[in-house]
Amino acid sequence: MGGEGAAPGLPLSGRRVLLGVTGGVAAYKSVLLLRLMTEAGADVRVVMTPSATRFVGPDTFAALSRHPVYSDVFDRTDAVLHVRLAREADVAVVAPATANVLAKLALGIADDLLTSTLLEAQCPLVMAPAMHTGMWSSPATQTNVRILVVRGAHMVGPADGALAAGDEGTGRMAEPPEILAAIVDALSIAEPQTDLAGRRILVTAGPTHEPIDAVRYLGNRSSGRMGFAVASEAARRGATVTLVRGPVELSDPSGVEVIAVETAEEMAAEVLLRFAEQDAVVMAAAVADFRPEHMAQGKIKKETGVPELRLAPTVDILATLGKRKVRQVLVGFAAETESLEAEARRKLAEKNLDLVVVNEVGRAGTGFSSATNRAAILGRDGMDEPLRDWTKPELAAAICDRVARLFGPV
Repeated sequence: MGGEGAAPGLPLSGRRVLLGVTGGVAAYKSVLLLRLMTEAGADVRVVMTPSATRFVGPDTFAALSRHPVYSDVFDRTDAVLHVRLAREADVAVVAPATANVLAKLALGIADDLLTSTLLEAQCPLVMAPAMHTGMWSSPATQTNVRILVVRGAHMVGPADGALAAGDEGTGRMAEPPEILAAIVDALSIAEPQTDLAGRRILVTAGPTHEPIDAVRYLGNRSSGRMGFAVASEAARRGATVTLVRGPVELSDPSGVEVIAVETAEEMAAEVLLRFAEQDAVVMAAAVADFRPEHMAQGKIKKETGVPELRLAPTVDILATLGKRKVRQVLVGFAAETESLEAEARRKLAEKNLDLVVVNEVGRAGTGFSSATNRAAILGRDGMDEPLRDWTKPELAAAICDRVARLFGPV
């Protein structure tokens, strides 16, 4: 858990986080966010609005944070509670942030413990809006969001997807790993790390989609979160970052040049075009190994029977970079279900890599679309990080640490 005993290498080691939970269905996701923050080394204090307690009980947050949960200004009469909570926090995060709390904060209303604390706080503020599409898109909410952003608040989301009452649209709270990354970014902006300053780093992320016909494609389960975490971390540490991403459902990271592609061929073209000017390339994308040899015109009709699908190999971008590299640091990824170390070392040698990150996939809680990775980092220099569980921001930080060491002094 977080606090003074947290390991110093964790991205939120020793950080004091104020987590505000407001009254929305997405409050259940804040339980996972709390766990991710404590696993990242944070010491978290939770403040809930009274309506939030109707969705998730305070005891759940108290058990995970190992601290009392407060929801009323008068919970502690022996201290000015909102002042103490505000001054102890290194960063504050509101997840979910309802339209109501956005309006209150924009207007400076402090009529409960959470808004009183946030009005007093001088630390960075991260907000994860969550509401129905109409509420999010209303002129009042959008005006309030702009006011808060101008004042320095960091907004993460909302995303498109399923909402309460069976609706679909924009307003879904960002996933906890994205919010965690935004918290790390907000702290880094306040206290920047510059060990990658002056470096140019290209990162790939997400899957590629190889079209079968006008509506179908070959693809994989990659969410892109790992590559996005690396791109954000490298930018945070001063690098000039280009992110070449496949089709993902993530908000593009700030401070990063983003190039969107669909297919392996398009990704290869964009990466190879820019390779010579890069100091490092981190190939976190899960590029399809095969593509349909021919794309059918229009949509293949089911009534015509099962089509014959002939596959052709896609370009091996990582191997091509390994053959072309002169001075660049090259980082590859391997997703394996067995013989992880052996497969990673083979890839390290055959593709002329400096580092390879090998992920265990094929089981719950790790790999594609999960909040955590069970991974190891193997280096050509013989320095290895053993197989263990990481959050994606934590693994991204470790990768950037290794890349910075390989660069040496600027």
